[in-house]
Amino acid sequence: MFPTRIAHLLRKSNLVHRSVLTSSRYQHKSAAEPFLNGSSSNYVEDIYAAWLKDPNSVHKSWDVYFRGVLSGASLGFAYSSPPTLGFEHMSYMPVASPSTRTSTSIGIGAKSIQDHLTVQTVIRSYQIRGHLAARLDPLDIKTSIESARDIVYGRYLGEAVLPEMDQVFHLPLTTHIGGDQTELPFKEIIKRLEDAYCQSIGVDYMFINDLEKCDWLRRRFETPGVTKLPNEERKLLLYRLTQACKFEEYLAKKWSSEKRFGIEGCEVLIPAMKTVIDESVERGVDSFVVGMAHRGRLNVLANVCHKPLSEIFCQFDPNLKAADEGSGDVKYHLGMSQHRVNRKTGKEFNIAVVANPSHLEAVDPVVQGKTRAEQFYRKDFEGKHVMPILLHGDASFAGQGIVYETIHLANLPSYTTHGTVHIVVNNQIGFTTDPRMSRSSKHCTDVARVTSSPIFHVNADDPEAVVHVARVAAEWRATFGTDVVIDLVGYRRFGHNETDEPMFTQPLMYKRIRQMPTVLEKYSKQLLSERIITEQEFKDAIEAYQTTCDGAYTEARAQTVTYNRSWIDSPWEKFFENRDPMNLPSTGIEESQLNFIGEVVSGYPQDFVVHPGLKRVLKGRADLVKNRLADWALGEFFAYGSLLMSGHHVRVSGQDVERGTFSHRHAVLHHQDIDQKMYVPLDNLSKDQAPFIICNSSLSEFAVMGFEMGYSLTNPNSLVIWEAQFGDFANGAQSIIDLYICSGQQKWVRQSNLVLLLPHGMEGMGPEHSSGRMERLLQLSNDDECYIPVVINENFSQQQLLESNWILANCTTPANMFHILRRQILLPFRRPVRMRIPNVILN
Repeated sequence: MFPTRIAHLLRKSNLVHRSVLTSSRYQHKSAAEPFLNGSSSNYVEDIYAAWLKDPNSVHKSWDVYFRGVLSGASLGFAYSSPPTLGFEHMSYMPVASPSTRTSTSIGIGAKSIQDHLTVQTVIRSYQIRGHLAARLDPLDIKTSIESARDIVYGRYLGEAVLPEMDQVFHLPLTTHIGGDQTELPFKEIIKRLEDAYCQSIGVDYMFINDLEKCDWLRRRFETPGVTKLPNEERKLLLYRLTQACKFEEYLAKKWSSEKRFGIEGCEVLIPAMKTVIDESVERGVDSFVVGMAHRGRLNVLANVCHKPLSEIFCQFDPNLKAADEGSGDVKYHLGMSQHRVNRKTGKEFNIAVVANPSHLEAVDPVVQGKTRAEQFYRKDFEGKHVMPILLHGDASFAGQGIVYETIHLANLPSYTTHGTVHIVVNNQIGFTTDPRMSRSSKHCTDVARVTSSPIFHVNADDPEAVVHVARVAAEWRATFGTDVVIDLVGYRRFGHNETDEPMFTQPLMYKRIRQMPTVLEKYSKQLLSERIITEQEFKDAIEAYQTTCDGAYTEARAQTVTYNRSWIDSPWEKFFENRDPMNLPSTGIEESQLNFIGEVVSGYPQDFVVHPGLKRVLKGRADLVKNRLADWALGEFFAYGSLLMSGHHVRVSGQDVERGTFSHRHAVLHHQDIDQKMYVPLDNLSKDQAPFIICNSSLSEFAVMGFEMGYSLTNPNSLVIWEAQFGDFANGAQSIIDLYICSGQQKWVRQSNLVLLLPHGMEGMGPEHSSGRMERLLQLSNDDECYIPVVINENFSQQQLLESNWILANCTTPANMFHILRRQILLPFRRPVRMRIPNVILN
C-alpha cells in the first residue's frame, strides 16, 4: 500500500537528503519544508488516509503531492509548495498533472530549476560586482582586457550552464529591472543589468547589511529609464556646466600665470553640488556647512555659494592690501558664509565654506563639529535642517588617516551629524602619483564601507548620470540620516596647478587628455543634436555669463583695499558690538553658589544605586565643600556649574572624560543594577540651566580635537573643552593645533575659545606620560619673550591676552583652573587656551 511505502521512505531517511536532482549543487525546495521529514510520517499517513476518503478534505498541495507519488514521480518532484508555504517567485518549476510526470519531464524540471538559480546568481553578481565593470573613466584607459560579463559573472559561471538567451524567466523580488514587467527573456535581463550597473554609474552597496536600504537603492538604479531627465532639467544642467567651464576659462584668460587650482576635467562637480543642495532644500535643509580642499574651490565659491565675483577677483591683485586685521591666506584657502535663495523652491538658505589649510582633509572633522554645534543650538536633533557636505580628492581620501577617523565619528551619538554627503573629485592622480602607487584598494572610496555608506561611482563626462547620482545621494541622506559617497571619476586637464608640467610623469595620460573635448563641448553638442536647445540659446548663455564676469572684473579693478572680514566662515553677529577689549569682569562667584554646586555634584537620587567605592568619593567631595576646600574635580565643577547656571552651554569631550583618566572626575554616575541608566549631576542644577554635555570619544586625537575646534566656532558664548588622556598624547592632533588653534585668527580672522586640558606627569611617569610637550606649545606662541614693554599699566595683562594667538596656562591649584575656565566666557574676545594640569593632584 501507499501508506506503507511512504512511511517506509520517510522513516528511513530525512526527505531533505533524498531529493534527487541532476545537479548536486542544488536542492529541491521541498528540503525547506519541515513536515516532510522522517519524524512526520504518522502525520503524513493521517493526511493520506483522509485524502483517500475525500481528496477535497485536504489542502490542494497534498492532493497534488499524493497524485504525483501514485503516478510514479519521486517524492521530491511530486512535492509542490502551496502559496502559504513558499514565495511565488521561488516556484522554479510549474506543477504538472500527475499523468504527465515522466522521467523526461523530471529531467526538464531539474534543468529549469538550475536555469532559474543561474539567473538569480547572475542578477546577484551584477549587484555585487557590476561597479567593477562600469565605464567610469572618461579617458577610457583600460586596465583590464576582460569584458564586463567576465568581470561580473564569467569567472564563476561557465557558458555551458547559462540558459538560452530567449528563454523567459519570472523575475525574483530581489531586483527591479523589470519595472512593471514580471517576466523577461534572459538576454533582456542581461541587458538591463548592464544598463543599471555597468554603464556610467557603478553602484557599490552590497556590503550594506540592511535589506530595506539595499532594496531602496535598487529601485533608484535598476528601474528602467530612471536616470532620464526632463528637457527643462537638461537645459538647466547645460547652463550650470556653462558657468563652471566659462569661469575657469575667464580666470585662465585674465590671470594666466596665477595658481588657481581649477577644476577643468571635473567641471560637473558644480551641477552635482547644486543638485544636492536643490534636493536637500526641497526636503527642509536650510543651512549647509561645506569643507573642501583647494581644487575647484574658487569655482564653488563663485557658482555654488554665489560669493560676489568681484571679491574673488580682488584676491588676484597682489597690490590690494587688507584694511582690517589679519595676514590673510591664499585665495584657494579662504572660507565664507553666504545667504542665498534656492532657485527651485524659492526658499532661503545659508551656505558656509569652512576655511582650510594646505593639509588635505584636515578640515573634515572641523566641518563635522561646526555642523553638530549648529544642529545643537537649533535643536535640530535629527539633522533635518543643517547638513554637511565634504569634498575630497581621490588620493587624499584613500591616503589620509584623518578621513578614517572622521568617518568613524559618523554614527556616534555625541558626534553624529546625521549624514554627510561626501563628493570625491577623482582626478585619477595625486599630484604626480599614479593610483597604483598610492592606494591598495580598487576604489579610492573603500574606506567609506566601514560605516555601510553607499558609494556611487560615476563618469564625470556623463552629466545626466552625475545629476541622477547627486539626487539619490541627497534623498538617501534625507531618508536614512547616514553618510553617502559620490565618486566623481574625471581627470585633471592641467598639472597639479596651472604652472605645473604633468607630461614629466604621466606622458601617455596627458596625450590622451589633450585630445579630449570638454564636457561642455560634448553635452552641448548632444543637446543641440537632439534639438533641446538652439545654437542661439547656447550662445546667449555664454555671452550672459561673460558679461557678468566682465562687470565683476571692472568692479574689482576699482577697489583700493580688501577686507579679511568678508571671508569669515563663522560670523558671530553683534558679539563684538559695544565691548571694551580692556574690560574683564570679575571671575569670582558667591560662596553660596559654590556650596550649592558642591552639594549637587556630591549627591545623587535616593533610588539610584551607586558603586560603594564611588560613594566614598562623593562623601569626600561633600566634606571638602563643607570644609571650604576644593580638589581638581570640584574646581572644574564649580566653573562648569556657575557657567551653566548663567546660561552658557558647556561641552567636554575626549577619551574617558566622563570618569576621567585618573578616576578623579566621575561626572557621570552609572546605576549598578540597571544597564545604561546614568545620572549626570551637572545636568541637574536647575530647570533653566544651559545644557551640559560630557561625552567619551572614540580613540582618536586628530579627529576629535578637530571636531571640538569646529564646535567652538559656532557660538562664542559656549565653553568647549577637549581633554587628552595624557598631555603628551595631544601631539596626535598636532595638525589641528598648528593649522587651526594657533594660527586660525591670524589667517582667517576667526576667533575660538577652545580649551585643551592636558594632564602632565612631571612627577616621573616616564616617556609619553611626562611633560605635555610644553616646549613645543611655547614655540607656537606669538608672544615675544625678548620684548619688554616700555609702559606697564593696569591694562597690561589684558592687553597681553588680546595680542596673543593663544593662552598657555600652567595650573598649580584648582582655583587657577576655576578662574581660567570662567575667564574664557567673561573675556570680551575669544582666545584658545592650553591648560596643563599635574597628575599628582588628580590622583
